[in-house]
Amino acid sequence: MNTQIPAVLTKALRSANHIAVLTGAGVSAASGLPTFREAQTGLWAQYRPEDLATAQAFRKNPKLVWEWYDWRRSLVAKAEPNAAHIALAEMARRVSKFTLITQNVDGLHQQAGSVDVLELHGNIGRTKCFHENVVIESWLETDEVPPLCPRCGGPLRPDVVWFGESLPKHAIDAAGQAAINCDLFLSVGTSGMVEPAASLLRVAAEHGALGVVINPTRIHAPAGVIQIEADAGEALTALLDQRWPQG
Repeated sequence: MNTQIPAVLTKALRSANHIAVLTGAGVSAASGLPTFREAQTGLWAQYRPEDLATAQAFRKNPKLVWEWYDWRRSLVAKAEPNAAHIALAEMARRVSKFTLITQNVDGLHQQAGSVDVLELHGNIGRTKCFHENVVIESWLETDEVPPLCPRCGGPLRPDVVWFGESLPKHAIDAAGQAAINCDLFLSVGTSGMVEPAASLLRVAAEHGALGVVINPTRIHAPAGVIQIEADAGEALTALLDQRWPQG
């Protein structure tokens, strides 16, 4: 492992009381999960994700959208947490306060042992009622696709944030507070292009936190932010080893 950790980051790691982390699709790439906008395969090659992940598309063809998410759920079911997920779960156990914010919907952070994850875009493993917007734990198995809500009879949908929908208020509010109050803010595996999550790094830097971007390629970031061009798992494991060396 040859990821170089700047001295200023090592110092920040050793003194931080509150570390906040924002993760994106790059964190789950090593688990074999394609990013949302990567080319579709097989039966789904003819569709653009942006054309399926909307309430309008669901109203027009709920069966099609449900089956697309079924396919995506099958990919997630085969995936396992990678070194990045594991390193973040371990880091959380070693600091006074740790806030993990994710744009991912795959639940791999929780599988790796992370708790109280702020899911900005929902979770593909949960299902909710399209009409009532409440999470549904179980329903009557029939031939209906999508299945129907046991409360109101309306169609069920994945509990993810679609284009044109607002992020969960409790999650984005808590993420904003973490950005304001943290000492160190890590942005990992995300392009920094999707708002409002993209603003969190800037907010943290404006409030005195050291901002760090971990990404294979450089992104547009506020002045003073450290950029580490590396694989997420490699870089996060190097951070752990630098702050809490083994032996």
